[in-house]
Amino acid sequence: MRRSRFNLLCVLTIAMAASLPARAQDYPSRPITFITPAAAGNSPDVVTRVVADRLTQIWQQQIVVLNRPGAGGLIAAQAAAGVEKDGYSLYVAQASTFTVLPIDQEGKMPVNLQTAFVPIGMVGEQPIALSVNKDVPAGTVADLIALANKTPGGMLFGATNRGGQSHLTGELFRERAKANISFVHAAGAAVSLNDVIAGRIPIMFEGLAGLAPGIQGGGVKLLGVAARERLPNLPNLPAINETVPGVVSSGWIVLMAPAGTPESVIQKVNADLRKVVTMPEVMERFQTLGTYTRDLTPAQTGEFIRGEERLWWPIVRQVNQNR
Repeated sequence: MRRSRFNLLCVLTIAMAASLPARAQDYPSRPITFITPAAAGNSPDVVTRVVADRLTQIWQQQIVVLNRPGAGGLIAAQAAAGVEKDGYSLYVAQASTFTVLPIDQEGKMPVNLQTAFVPIGMVGEQPIALSVNKDVPAGTVADLIALANKTPGGMLFGATNRGGQSHLTGELFRERAKANISFVHAAGAAVSLNDVIAGRIPIMFEGLAGLAPGIQGGGVKLLGVAARERLPNLPNLPAINETVPGVVSSGWIVLMAPAGTPESVIQKVNADLRKVVTMPEVMERFQTLGTYTRDLTPAQTGEFIRGEERLWWPIVRQVNQNR
């Protein structure tokens, strides 16, 4: 009897051990849902769908992109936090949800973003650019700082919305450059861009995709980009931190999973995501959307997010105090 029980235990142990790697090997065996806070058709949504299409080809399983915009990203975060932890519903997180929302809703957040999710990998970053009206007499970042500081009352800058990544970039620039500039609120990027083209606002911080109509029409000119280094497709556009160290800012898109998702699935998705975002044709498509890839492990992605929180939370608090 004892020998029979021992043999049965050995069989069960071997079977369980054999089933563990199969979980990753067999994944995915049915369609997957990507939950995103992006509105359908905007740049982060298009980026997400480019990645989803490529992963669909690799996995031979359909990926459904579920747009849940609103409440600063909270609607999507709550939806993603409540799904099954099996890897079949994943969360496409955006920067402002993690850099702004925890401070704007401090003490009132219905979901703890830092414990509810685990990072899988970086989808892409959309660096914020510094632009000015075509007639502003500044050809460089240094010229603009000098001009702002000698202008009585300083100069105004526009951005997508108060508390968004482009606005926060302007506040970071103002602080680090000691530039006499101040934010003026407008109802969205298109309105701000029209104000800059018309000369009503001299400066604008915005992603490259959002600035494209003004650049192509000749109404605005680029002075710099808040990337870590010059962009591969715009080598003549200086990085702002060449002049003002530390001004690095982007709207980023990260793939995450609910905490508790099997580690084998996290590693499988990370490996395939990294294949996708480093495909030359994907990188080329991303660049037309002002998006640039980073080949990161889950651990590196987590460190990146924590660094972003440390950078932006104090700035968000300061912005809120000055309202």
